[in-house]
Amino acid sequence: MIDIKEFLDQDQKKDLLRLLTAGSVDDGKSTLIGRLLFDSKKLYEDQLSALKQDSKRMGHAGEEIDYALLLDGLKAEREQGITIDVAYRYFSTAKRKFIIADTPGHEQYTRNMITGGSTANLAILLADARKGVITQTKRHTFLASLLGIKHVVLAVNKMDLVDYKKEVYDQIVADYKSFITQLDVPDVTFIPLSALKGENVVEPSDKMPWYHGQSMLEFLETVHISSDRNFEDFRFPVQYVIRPDLQYRGFAGKVASGIIKKGDEIRVMPSGKTSKVKTITTYDGELDYAFPPQSVTLTLEDEIDISRGNMLVHPDNPTREGRHFEAMLVWMDEKPMNPFTQFYIKHNTHGTKARIDQVRYKVDVNTLEHQEVEHFELNEIGRVIVTTTEPLFFDPYKKNRQTGSFVLIDPIQHNTVAVGMIVDKQENRLHSRITDDQKELIAGGRSLISPENRAKIFNQKGATIWITGLHGSGKNELAFLLEKQLVEARAHVVVLDGKSLRSGLSKELDYHPADRAEHLRRVAHIARILNDQGILCVCSFASPDDNIRQQVAEIIGPERFHLLYMDAGVDYCREHVDDNLYKRYDAGEMKYVPGLDMDFDIPEHPQLKLNPQHNAQNVEQVMHYLLEKKIFPAE
Repeated sequence: MIDIKEFLDQDQKKDLLRLLTAGSVDDGKSTLIGRLLFDSKKLYEDQLSALKQDSKRMGHAGEEIDYALLLDGLKAEREQGITIDVAYRYFSTAKRKFIIADTPGHEQYTRNMITGGSTANLAILLADARKGVITQTKRHTFLASLLGIKHVVLAVNKMDLVDYKKEVYDQIVADYKSFITQLDVPDVTFIPLSALKGENVVEPSDKMPWYHGQSMLEFLETVHISSDRNFEDFRFPVQYVIRPDLQYRGFAGKVASGIIKKGDEIRVMPSGKTSKVKTITTYDGELDYAFPPQSVTLTLEDEIDISRGNMLVHPDNPTREGRHFEAMLVWMDEKPMNPFTQFYIKHNTHGTKARIDQVRYKVDVNTLEHQEVEHFELNEIGRVIVTTTEPLFFDPYKKNRQTGSFVLIDPIQHNTVAVGMIVDKQENRLHSRITDDQKELIAGGRSLISPENRAKIFNQKGATIWITGLHGSGKNELAFLLEKQLVEARAHVVVLDGKSLRSGLSKELDYHPADRAEHLRRVAHIARILNDQGILCVCSFASPDDNIRQQVAEIIGPERFHLLYMDAGVDYCREHVDDNLYKRYDAGEMKYVPGLDMDFDIPEHPQLKLNPQHNAQNVEQVMHYLLEKKIFPAE
């Protein structure tokens, strides 16, 4: 009689192998996994019955059962006969438990493979025996190497279609070995098989007597992975501080690497304070020691201020600590990278702000060549320099996958835009070196930041919105309402108006036509400087002379000068003005008032002609104009 409790205990203690499969289209990834499930008797009767029916209706294996349908769960996958999403399957044998990630082979689904392989111990890469080692095989090997997967199996599939010839297999093995020497993959195994026919999948095949190795399942059951974990460097990112009462203070989290025992001395990063481990507890009770990937709660002998995001280490073996580091980055967002965005970085249990200081290069995942680029597109991979607001406590990814990985999150959309693998700490910030071209720009008084880059940083283009009209026409009201709307939309904007500038910059000038022209010339130069810095400038000035407005446009730049006209006559302005300018003119105390003793040239072709009685609608009209002209937002 089988003791159920004993059986469950034994099952619980089985080792777990996480693996991924990858390959080109029709290499047989899904078929291989389906065959493993079928031949190892891990399918229920209803699953098998449904599989046989689906094989007849939509299978791609002729009269054979199409085992790929077990994994290609999406409707689009079944219709096209390709894998799009990452499909996870769980099964176990008497020796081991398995979690399999069937990942897409297409280059446009690189991010899906990265996701599926992020926790994998082993990668099965399939190669069609008729095609051999192709570009996709090399790309998937590079990605496996990038992810730090230490065990790679090259499964030479469809041997039945080449008559199980040994020389075909030997040539593929030789080609692959010559390529993989460029990468850091310590353990490579080669297995010839036919997933469709079941040859060398679960049982050794008699069709290939020249092959003396294990079948695929035998290899997966016996491959040694326990030494892959880092048991040397103790790393414990604190996830929660548990304080149910004044007598208890525990620090909960998952052991990322290393081993911790009761009585061990620990050091808290970043404070540097030390103590000793008093207890190690789990849901099932107290432990004498803990190791990865156990989730435990530690209590210490001393009262130390520890919070979420801190890292516990052994005093003589700390992590690296810093705000600048180099990393390999995989861009996973549909939108191209904006290098000037301030991202949110999630590293273990710690989160802070981060920016990409420099894109060193992009890797062509098909040829492994390095290419100079300014940003990454979807699925692109490259090396970058990252700077964070607060220090991170990390190890190089090759040494410790748990403390060497991170994700970047979009600060507005809150979606994951990239995953990264830390190469090492960046001591010298390479981007601070001044080039000869930069020296030439500085000598000429020109900025090192191009207008295009400023537009990316601010998400807007430097431009001047020049509002002209008679005194009292509502120019200033529109200018400040527009400023408020733009700032609320996160624009960078400055308002220049006559009252503020005449109280300082043009204090010595009066309203004589010559002085007015000089005053507007000064305003134009300020607006141009602000535009050069990528700032939107809203100017509210009567500027009655058409020739002067033309000169202002030339100073600012005709492509950045946008003229708006407030269409209001003198009678309207007299009624709506909030000061006594017109009364002073009537009393003979003022001269040179546009529309009275001085001509006002109505613009012939303003960008917008506005009615002062509807300034709320005017603001929306101007905002729509800025969007239409791609001034703000610039995208």
